[in-house]
Amino acid sequence: MSNTRTLRKWIDDQLARGCLPADLVTSLIAAGHHSQAAHTAIHEGMQRAAAVPGLQPAPSSTPLTTPQPLRHSLATGGAVIVADDRNVAVLMSLAKPRALLLGKVLDDSECDALIAASRARMQRSKTVDRSDGTSQLHAARSSDGCHFQHHETPLLDTINRRIASLTGWPLENGEPLQVLHYGVGAEYEPHYDYFDPADPGSARLTAIGGQRVGTLILYLNTPEAGGATVFPAAGLEIAAIKGNALFFSYDQPHPDSATLHAGTPVTAGEKWIATRWMRQRPYQS
Repeated sequence: MSNTRTLRKWIDDQLARGCLPADLVTSLIAAGHHSQAAHTAIHEGMQRAAAVPGLQPAPSSTPLTTPQPLRHSLATGGAVIVADDRNVAVLMSLAKPRALLLGKVLDDSECDALIAASRARMQRSKTVDRSDGTSQLHAARSSDGCHFQHHETPLLDTINRRIASLTGWPLENGEPLQVLHYGVGAEYEPHYDYFDPADPGSARLTAIGGQRVGTLILYLNTPEAGGATVFPAAGLEIAAIKGNALFFSYDQPHPDSATLHAGTPVTAGEKWIATRWMRQRPYQS
């Protein structure tokens, strides 16, 4: 598959057959392609597929309502957000994808306590099977993880109140907070967080809370090297810095949202994050 035209045709054919992008990335790397080149080739193929009628659903004419963190900003040009028990600095704001980098959402002691509470609960992370909506182990996601219910501990109560205030989104409209651990070499290949309406399994997933409309990633430590969050379409790379958080929303379950993102491999040390996915309606697990 070294010839560019042949490679593009192979990618287009596989995507048209319904193959998962992460599986195609794995195949290209196994065939000798560099990891970054493989990710780029598949992302470009997904962009081509999105432009072909019938391969991707058209964006809805009615955008979904999404969390709007800046509605609670102080009179500082949107540089600070009032979040329950603290003010949070806005370090970066991007229009597409709609993304905000937020400074010191958690303090060091909160990060350390959440990691400590998670260690004994870790299990291999799963991904959604697009065919039936169940969760399965997959090579695209090589982390360990666990979930915490909303009111499980006083620490979780504090963090969840802060997240709800920060995002302007009801706590009950969120999935349980998920803590993830990535060791050296672990990554999460490019993916979207929303549930694709074209996938057979999406009806099952949206029945328990509606579509996902926003994501908050809390960085619980700073890896020695690697572990960034990247958005290939935007050329955006966010370093994992302890206490900071990345928020992004998607008002359409469609590639036009530009929210294709990945967690790059950890190359030294380890990476700990906590993720909250926000739904349209109250989430029923």
